[in-house]
Amino acid sequence: MARHFRKRGARWYFWIALEPGADGLRRQRSVGGFRTRRKAEIAYSEMRNEIHQGLYVEPSRATLGSFLLSEWLPAIRSTVRPTTWEHYRRAVEGYAVPNLGARRLVDLTPAQLNALYAQLLREGRRNVSISTVNRGLSPKTVRHVHTMLHKALNDAVRWGHLARNPADRADPPRPASPEMHVWSREQLRAFLKFVEPHRLYGAWLLFGTTGMRRGEVLGLRWREVDLKNKRLSIVRALVDVNRETVVSEPKTAKGRRTVALDAVTAAELERHRICQLEERLRIGDAWQDTGLVFTHEDGSFLSPRLVSSWFAHLSRDAGLPRIRLHDVRHSYATAALIAGNPTKVVSERLGHASIAITLGTYSHVLPNMQEDAAEEVARIIFGSVGIGDRR
Repeated sequence: MARHFRKRGARWYFWIALEPGADGLRRQRSVGGFRTRRKAEIAYSEMRNEIHQGLYVEPSRATLGSFLLSEWLPAIRSTVRPTTWEHYRRAVEGYAVPNLGARRLVDLTPAQLNALYAQLLREGRRNVSISTVNRGLSPKTVRHVHTMLHKALNDAVRWGHLARNPADRADPPRPASPEMHVWSREQLRAFLKFVEPHRLYGAWLLFGTTGMRRGEVLGLRWREVDLKNKRLSIVRALVDVNRETVVSEPKTAKGRRTVALDAVTAAELERHRICQLEERLRIGDAWQDTGLVFTHEDGSFLSPRLVSSWFAHLSRDAGLPRIRLHDVRHSYATAALIAGNPTKVVSERLGHASIAITLGTYSHVLPNMQEDAAEEVARIIFGSVGIGDRR
């Protein structure tokens, strides 16, 4: 092994054989800068093991910024939902590249990622006014940055740029679980009663009686609605990307699902279809045949952001507590669980990726459900006579 090591001045270096190149010729690499021969020998052994195991990645001059912007973002654009790609792009351009973009990809360490997260928590906000006290990003936003970097660096490993993912050993902040705001069954009923004269009453009903996501309701086409059998199929969604409404895949693989309708909602959808046909006759040649169930009066797409704005105004005018349109989904799920619907059924109707997500999201409902279940089972076992009444 002696011939592999040389001392130049005060530092030690070693030479190591690499895999043959594309031309079949032998190659070697020089690595140096070690203070002692012992440290050089340890580095030599580690590198030799990586080469033998096929884990060694030759150093590249590519920076994190060039990889993310020129290779990774273009490569994944067709593989993720438009909204997901847009979130990744913003995290790359807004936070990762300005802070770590000049670092060589192969030199990136968990400590550097942790330092980035700490910096973003402390002073990551852009366009901060003088009167703003908190200049840092929320833990949730910083966690999103970590999620993006973790995926990008995983892909760098798969594509042969890295031997291992430094984000695996990083420590992103854990965002606190946000407090859920929901309407009671009485409040949800009051809202639906208030919006009954609204042109899009059928859409508000779907939000309240199925728990469908905003994009799923707005992306629904008549071809996916079976009023005879009172059910509909969710196969796509409408989302806003850079102020443009585009068609997207459902949020999860289980987002593609069939949802049963109650009689009231099915009847309202039938009435809505008749009204839409009348609108189409009035509009004539100006009608845009999108095939959607809920549209503007000329048949064109409804912007999800616009519908959320309408919901905010309607709920305020109805005198109800302020919640987001997405919280109507939570209100539906909470009401369904309290009513005794099996969690698995509720999870399937919501299109959650797993029942664990449903259990975690609506854990606040489960204690009361357990108490009700205990009392119900006791009534079945003991009848109308309680244990304390025995003689």
